[in-house]
Amino acid sequence: MIKPEAQIHIRNLRLRTYIGFNDSEKNNKQDVIINAWIHYPAAQAYDTDDVENAVNYRTLCKEMIAHTENNRFLLLEKLTVDLLELCMTPKNVTFAKIEVAKPHALRFADSVSLTLSANRVQ
Repeated sequence: MIKPEAQIHIRNLRLRTYIGFNDSEKNNKQDVIINAWIHYPAAQAYDTDDVENAVNYRTLCKEMIAHTENNRFLLLEKLTVDLLELCMTPKNVTFAKIEVAKPHALRFADSVSLTLSANRVQ
């Protein structure tokens, strides 16, 4: 019997927030691009076709938007770990990975990004 694991990918969530420690970064919102990968066992969701047995990606996305847009961050690491913790909140999530990119943070580079991941200890 197979036990598929669902893999949700929230791709290129484009938001604006205060991030950085230079004066211009502290005074002006910047673009960030967020990618999230969220894994959970899918059997209960597809067996019952009940939303209560799935990970509600809409709710997670709304929480990520609110947290990003309503706070200030000095480091990419802080924003990224906060978003990772949000994605690991549902009890059925077994793995999550978050990438946060700052477009145009470096001259001649499209972006700088940081990625963090976590596994739920069973």
